[in-house]
This record gives sequence, C-alpha cells and structure tokens, in this order.
Amino acid sequence: MSKLLSVNGHALPIVKHLITNAERLRLKISKHSNGATLIDAGIECLGSLEAGRLIGEVCMGGLGKVSLTQSCQFARWPTMVHVHSTNPVIACLGSQYAGWSLSHGEGKSAFYALGSGPARALATKVKDGEVLPVEELFKELNYRDVCSETAIIMEVDKIPPVEVIDKVAKACSLDPSAVNVILTPTSSLAGAMQVVSRVLEVALHKAHSLHFPLDCIIDGTASAPLCPPHPNFVEAMGRTNDAILFGGTVHLFVKGPDEAAANLANELPSSTSRDYGKPFAQVFKEYKYDFFKVDAMLFSPAKVIVTAVDSGRSFHTGQLDEDLLNRSFGGE
Repeated sequence: MSKLLSVNGHALPIVKHLITNAERLRLKISKHSNGATLIDAGIECLGSLEAGRLIGEVCMGGLGKVSLTQSCQFARWPTMVHVHSTNPVIACLGSQYAGWSLSHGEGKSAFYALGSGPARALATKVKDGEVLPVEELFKELNYRDVCSETAIIMEVDKIPPVEVIDKVAKACSLDPSAVNVILTPTSSLAGAMQVVSRVLEVALHKAHSLHFPLDCIIDGTASAPLCPPHPNFVEAMGRTNDAILFGGTVHLFVKGPDEAAANLANELPSSTSRDYGKPFAQVFKEYKYDFFKVDAMLFSPAKVIVTAVDSGRSFHTGQLDEDLLNRSFGGE
C-alpha cells in the first residue's frame, strides 16, 4: 500500500486545524492526565456543524471530503450532507468504520465506546508471538498505517477513563501524548453531523458483508439529509440512523461484470432488511435496546446506484422515504 495513503498522515492536519480553531468551532481542548489531547465537540461545549463536518473528514483518514449543501429533495429537510472519496475502501473501512471496541470497568461506572478513525489502522496486538491487527478486517484490507501521532473518535457523552486512552496508545505503539481523542456526543450538532457523514461508509460495510470484492470498488459518492439533534440519546441515535436508512443515496463505481454490479445494487438498499419500515428508535426499543438483535442488513442507504465502469451500465435500486424521515425527525 502506498505511503501516500496514510490515513493518519492525511487526517492529522485536519486535527491540528480543529485544535488551532477551537474557539471559532466551539470546541474545548484539554489534556488528559496521561498527556493525551482531548477534543471535546459537545460534552462540555456546544460544538458546531462545521466541527462535525471536519471530524467527518478526520474519521475518513483525510481521504474523503464532507460538505453541507442545500437541496429540494426533501421538503422539510433541505440541508444535505455530501460525502465523496476516491479511495472509499481505505477511507471508510480502513478508518471511518467504528470497529474498535473499547471498554473499562463494570456496572454503572463502566465505560464503553466504539473507536473509529485513523488510530484503527495503527492498532496491533500480539498473539502467540505474532503481531496482528486489533481488528480482523485489516487482514482482509491488507492495510496497515505507520505514523508518530494519531487520532481516535468516540461517539460518547463523557470523558474516557485514562485506562482506555492508555490502551489505545499501547496498541498504536505510541506515547499517550501522541494520541488525539475526539469526543462527539450523539445528541450534539457535531455528533449528528459526523454520524450522517458515514452514509458512504455504511454502503461499503454492507458491500463487505455481502462479500462483494472490495478491490473492485474504485470510487464513491453519497448524500443524506442532516437530521436535527435530540437531547435523548436513543432518539438522537435513531435520527442519525434514519437520515441514512430513509434519506441516504449512494453511488458506487465498480470494476467487474455487470451481473456482480447489478447484484450489489439489488442487495444494498436498507429496504431489503426485515426491520425496515419504522423509525430506528422504535425498532431499537422493540428489541429492548439490544443493538445486536437488530438486523445487520438494515444499516445501509435508502437509494443505491452502482455503475459498472467496464460497460458503462448503471443499476438503480431502492427509494427515498420522506414520510418515514418526517416521522423520525419530528417538526411542526
């Protein structure tokens, strides 16, 4: 893998921009007891949509662009999050995907988060004397980054305990002072923005789950409506998911035969899931808040276009559902 595709190397200038412009972006910058830099985007500060947009690009390892646009696609929700990457597999699966399980403690004081961002591409463990990636996914990607500094994003509403950050630093073979920890509560403006900016990533993750060859995905764009935040965590999480499930559009450009492209298009939309048809918060409650009982095939965009670049044919499937968006987002 080319060193030019260092997700840490490309993301760090954006991280430094967040720190330098913290006051303008309504962020709070502090140091943890172990020297790690904490970038708070909504716990003890307001945060902002612009901060969330930039954090979305950090999540993608600096290999993707996130922008806000206005559209007439949805009558009540004109603000759209647009995402593009010319290296979608590494940007989305090698960095943005929240695949690193981090926890400490037990009971009410326990801390749990899924880590995303470029630190994932550095993290290793030793098993039977062999150095392996912390996540099995990186074996399939055949990708590992090397960098002297890193960033990890956690969608949480409290500061991680020092033990969690020490764990991240150790796995990345770095001193904790070289770790930047970006915190984005789901109920915050920045949190909503950075989750909706995962609209391309969920398509890549589902393509991987469907066993589509990842090296055949060569480019990708996506968009979804920016959801209004909600102070309740379950409702906020529901809205960020529904923005993608009911309002997300993804366009993938792939190599290979038309049949494979058509099959991918047919299987990708969220409407293929048994749990499709209700706001996500309602589905979550019906499963008694057990995330793992939700059909994994639900997490995908509403509308899909797959273009087979070898033939020039495009396959369109799925549809947007403004009624379900309205039910989820509320509004008068």
